[in-house]
Amino acid sequence: MDKSRPSSPDAPPQDLWSSILDSVSSSRSIPSKQVIVLGEPASGKSTLVSALLQKPPPEETKEEHRTDFALGYDWADVRDDADEDTLARLSVYTVPSSAPAYTSLLPYFVPPRTSLPHTLVMVVLDWTRPWSFIQELETWLEWVEKWVKGDGSRELDIAKEENRERLQAHWQYYAEPSSEPLPATSTVSTTLLPLGPGTLTHNSAGVPIVVVCTKADLIDESNDIIGSGTSGMGGMVKGKGGEWEERTDSIMQVLRTICLKYGAGLFYTTPQPTTLQVLRQYALHMLFMPPAPSPVAAAPGEVAALGRNPFPFQHKPNALDRDRVVIPAGWDSWGKIAVLRDGFDAKLWGEAWENDLGGSEDDASDPHAKRLYASLVPDLSRKPPPLPPLNNPTPEQVFLAKNYDENAKKPDRDPRGAFRNPNETAGAGIVGPMGSSSFNLPTVERALTEMESVAGAAGANPLNVSTARDPTRGLSSRAGGRAANAGLSIPTGGATLGLGRSAAPSPAPMSATTPNSADDQSQHQALKAFFDNLINKRSTRIDDKSAAASPSKGPEVENGADEGS
Repeated sequence: MDKSRPSSPDAPPQDLWSSILDSVSSSRSIPSKQVIVLGEPASGKSTLVSALLQKPPPEETKEEHRTDFALGYDWADVRDDADEDTLARLSVYTVPSSAPAYTSLLPYFVPPRTSLPHTLVMVVLDWTRPWSFIQELETWLEWVEKWVKGDGSRELDIAKEENRERLQAHWQYYAEPSSEPLPATSTVSTTLLPLGPGTLTHNSAGVPIVVVCTKADLIDESNDIIGSGTSGMGGMVKGKGGEWEERTDSIMQVLRTICLKYGAGLFYTTPQPTTLQVLRQYALHMLFMPPAPSPVAAAPGEVAALGRNPFPFQHKPNALDRDRVVIPAGWDSWGKIAVLRDGFDAKLWGEAWENDLGGSEDDASDPHAKRLYASLVPDLSRKPPPLPPLNNPTPEQVFLAKNYDENAKKPDRDPRGAFRNPNETAGAGIVGPMGSSSFNLPTVERALTEMESVAGAAGANPLNVSTARDPTRGLSSRAGGRAANAGLSIPTGGATLGLGRSAAPSPAPMSATTPNSADDQSQHQALKAFFDNLINKRSTRIDDKSAAASPSKGPEVENGADEGS
C-alpha cells in the first residue's frame, strides 16, 4: 500500500455560497464612526452637524417654531477626494440640552463597550454667553466620565485601556504640519518624551474630545453701552481696547488649560464655510487615529512609528486670530498658553478646576474655577424679574380679635354712644345695657307731647270717647283708634295707669327735659307695669264684648265693640 498518496480533502461546508459572501462582505465592510454633539439650546449645533455631514443647513426659521427632538440623529457617507469610494459612514447624535432626561438616552444608542473606539465627543459653547463656559464645560465633561464607565465589564476595561494608549501616543507623536515630505522609514530614532505638566490628567478612557466655540465672529462686535448688544462680550467693556483684548485672551487661556487636562482640541468657528470645513477635517482625523504602535516592532534604541491616518490634518495651529482659533490635540502646553498673555497662572487654574470637580466649594480659602471665572467674566444674562414676596393673609379670627381689643379700649367706639345724651353719664340698667337716658330721648318725648296736644285741641278724649254707635265709622275710625292709643302718657312716681275705663283725668305727660333724678329702677318698673297693664286690658276687652254697647263704657280700641252693638 502506497502511503505517499495524499489523503482525501475535507468535506466542503454545507453552505458554501453563504460563507463566500460573508468573507467578501467582511473584507470590504465600511467602517462606522460616531460623533456625539453636546450643547445647550440655540448654541449652533445644527450648523455644525450640517458641516460634518456636508448637507445643506436647515432653513432659517424663528426660534419659537424650531423643534428639538429628545435625541437628534443623522448620518452620511464619507467619500474620498475623487468622490468614488466610500471610506466610512459617519453618524451624528445631537443632544438638545444637558437635562438628565436627554443625556440618559445616549447610552442606549451609543453603548461605550462597542462604540468607544469609534466615537468622538464635541462640546459646543456659545460666544454670545461667555459667562457660562466653565459651568457648561463641567457639566458635559462630567457626563463623559460617567458615560465611559458603562457596565464595568472586562471588555469595556480593555477598550478603555487601548483607547487611552492610542490618545497618549497621538500626543507624543504629534508633529506640526509642514510642507516637507514625511520620512519613508517606519521608525524614528528620537526618544518619546513624557507628557508635560497638566496634560491628559483626566479622560481615563481616552475619548477624543473637541471643544467648539461657535459664533466667534461676534467677539469683535463693539458697543458703547454696557450690557447691550447681541454678543455677550459687547456688554463687558466699552468698545475695543486693552481691556477687551485681555478678557478675550484670558478666556482662551482658561479654555486651553482645561482642554489640556482632557487631551482635547479647541476650535473657534463662524458661519463662514472655511472654519467649518477645518473642523470637519480635524474630526475625521481624530476618528481615524491609528492604534498605538507596539514597542516590540521597533529595533533597540528606536521608536516605532505610527500607522498611516487616511484623513491627515494639514492645517497649522492658530492661536492669534480670535475668530479662527485652531488648537489641535498634541500641540498645546502650559508654556505656549502663558505666551499668549503675561500674568496667567495655568497651575492655579488647574488646581481650581480640581477643587470644583471635588465638590469642595464650601472652603473659601481654596481657589475655585467658577469663582475665578465669575470675577473675570461677569454674568450679563437677562434674568427674569423676581417674584413679589408671598402675601400671607392674617387669619380671620386673629384679625377680628385684634380689632376687638383695640376698639374695646376706645370709649368713643361704643355703638350705644349714638343714643346717649352727651351731658349724662351712662349707667347700667335692669332690663339691658341701655342707660336711663334711653327712656328720656328728646325725640320720643316730643312726639308724645305733640300727639296729646293735637288730641286736646280737637276736643276729643281718645281714652273716653266711644265710637261704637257711629254708623259712619269705617276704616278711618279704626285708624283713629290706633292714633288715640299713641297719645297715651307714661305716669311717673308709682301712679296708677288707666286706659279706656278710667275716670280719672290723664296725668301730665313726661317732661321734655331730662330729669335730674337718677332713679332708673323706678322708671323701669313703671315701664314694665305699663306693658303688663296693656296686655291685661286687651284680655279684658275681649271678655267684655257683650257689654260694649253701654254708653257709660269707654271706647274700645278693637272693632269688636261695633260688632256687639
